[in-house]
Amino acid sequence: MRGLAWIDLVLLGQRGNLFPWAPVFLGLGIGIYFLAPQEPSTMTLALLAAGGLGMLFVALRRPGGWSAIGWGLALIAAGVLLATVRAHLVAAPALYWRYYGPAEGRVVGLDRSASDALRVTLDRVRLQDVAPWRTPERVRVSLHAESDAEIRPTPGQRLRITGHLMPPHGPVEPGGFDFRRHAWFRGLGAVGYTTRPVEMLPPARGDPGLPVLRLRMRIAERIRAVLPGETGGVAAAVTTGDRSGIPREALDALRGSNLAHLLAISGLHMGLLAGFVFAAVRGCLAAIPPLALRLPLRKVAACVALLVAAAYLALSGGNVATERAFVMTAVVLGAVLVDRRAFSLRAVAVAALIVLVLRPESLLGPGFQMSFAATTALVSVFGAIRDRGWTLGPRWLRPALAVALSSAVAGLATAPFGAAHFNTLSRYGLPANLLTVPVMGAVVMPAAVLAACLAPFGLESWGLRIMGVGLDWILGVARFVSSLDGAQGHVVAPPPQVLPLLTLGALFVVLWQGRARIAGLVPVAAAGLLWLGAERPQVLVAESGGLVGVQTPGGRALSKARGAGFVARVWLENDGDGARQDNAAARWPDPPGPATPRIRRIDLGGQELVHLIGKRAVRSFGRCRADQIVVTSVPAVIPGGCTVYDVRRLRRTGSLAIDKGEIVAARDVAGRRLWNSPPPRRRRLARADTQ
Repeated sequence: MRGLAWIDLVLLGQRGNLFPWAPVFLGLGIGIYFLAPQEPSTMTLALLAAGGLGMLFVALRRPGGWSAIGWGLALIAAGVLLATVRAHLVAAPALYWRYYGPAEGRVVGLDRSASDALRVTLDRVRLQDVAPWRTPERVRVSLHAESDAEIRPTPGQRLRITGHLMPPHGPVEPGGFDFRRHAWFRGLGAVGYTTRPVEMLPPARGDPGLPVLRLRMRIAERIRAVLPGETGGVAAAVTTGDRSGIPREALDALRGSNLAHLLAISGLHMGLLAGFVFAAVRGCLAAIPPLALRLPLRKVAACVALLVAAAYLALSGGNVATERAFVMTAVVLGAVLVDRRAFSLRAVAVAALIVLVLRPESLLGPGFQMSFAATTALVSVFGAIRDRGWTLGPRWLRPALAVALSSAVAGLATAPFGAAHFNTLSRYGLPANLLTVPVMGAVVMPAAVLAACLAPFGLESWGLRIMGVGLDWILGVARFVSSLDGAQGHVVAPPPQVLPLLTLGALFVVLWQGRARIAGLVPVAAAGLLWLGAERPQVLVAESGGLVGVQTPGGRALSKARGAGFVARVWLENDGDGARQDNAAARWPDPPGPATPRIRRIDLGGQELVHLIGKRAVRSFGRCRADQIVVTSVPAVIPGGCTVYDVRRLRRTGSLAIDKGEIVAARDVAGRRLWNSPPPRRRRLARADTQ
């Protein structure tokens, strides 16, 4: 009982500072759902609901520290229930077999693939000889036909293609990023490509034609007409969210200099836009004495800024990152309207709660993690400066020091998450941001507002050309920084425990009040040690059986120099290896012989791994031995006592990791979830279609 009384006393000491913990506990519940090896049963959900209500009753009936415990447990239960409901609400048909043939659909999205091909997202899909209830609601197709190079379909345009469609792929290695789960929550039921020309069809009768999306694309086309080349592509991206006009070279330069975040319409753009409109409206009204004396200028300016931010949300397409940015901006402006402190940890917590309730799956994404890490760190640091009465040097120097400090704080807060998700570190990212973020705020965003104001008079080109000057500077900095020796470093992928430990420890340091907050450094240090000691699997096998990667003293050796390029790139990035696929293939110790060029062998120390590429390799291989592991990209029956993973078996297991004689399958790590397990009836039909 003495221990319980001590807990109650400690929590009472945190009274008034516990609300920012609400999204933390809700996020814990959401994380528990996604980490579970299988979907929670109805009985489990009922018990969670009853337990959550019981804890809520305790929280309301028992004041003091026990109230905080009750709220925390209730929020964890709510997180599990919320994520479960969301996963079932977004359920939609998906392909569970490979499809080749005619496909029709309406264009609802345009972007570019990793190979720099134009990529379209289609809804209202029709597939030949596929029943409507089995047809995906949305598919994403890359256009690779040479005749399609100059094609730019308009939103609402119906297309007919002859395409290769396939289910969204699972993790390229056990425990890796699960694109199948990502596609489930995005409503994508199939992905693929076409190498044949696209046929444009007239819109369906009565179809309104997606007016907002069409307006976005018209604005983007007008911007690219005034600002040709990569400048226009970047300008269209930061105003409408359309990245389809950005060349691959410009994207690589922005990523190599840690400036790619300037392309995403996220917190930075929404904050700069709303801040500029707020300051401009308030300044203009203050210059009119009758209005300045009679109106609450801050509240009027906040209302106008909120309306402009909402219009920007609609214009940008309303993707997840922009929705999150709008929520955060709305919370800040709402605090102004109710005369509360706009920038506080409470405001950040409210924004996080809204985002998690609307999209629980965003918890797992780098966008959510990096944006809230940066915002929490900035509010904490500048709040501490404000509360302690510190100043940032002389008045004339404060703006520059504030920009430098904010860039450093945001960069340090987001660096671990960026390194964990993208396996890269930009060594010169801080100076690059110091040289470009002020230009984005002082030139690019104000010029975009000016162009919008002049557009009704046909004079938008004045604002766009000013915008282009700022973007040319940003692109020039990106090219210069990314070309420096050692501009980009590579980081090994962390173990799965690292980010949760790091996040919870850092949150304890920021949110807990008193000297005990230093205890949060313990899990942070533990996360760092785990990351430093991270070991990669000795062998990785692609789900298709088309690629094998083996760790050697010189780095991971790949069995093929071409093909499965996405898988190869991710493996090498997770190893912290910046090599290209052809260079990694040259590390394979057994060069292909002239008689059997598609049979690759490598010794694993007591076992031999053999990769058979194609049917000819399987036919020429013969019998195998008990000490061999054979991987092949085609269906195969190989006599002998070896372990065989052909393409049919790999479809069931997913990608493989082999380390110290232990074989781990991606399906075993991911479990049986909604997004990777077709319903029984569809499973039988899918099996029939693949035979």
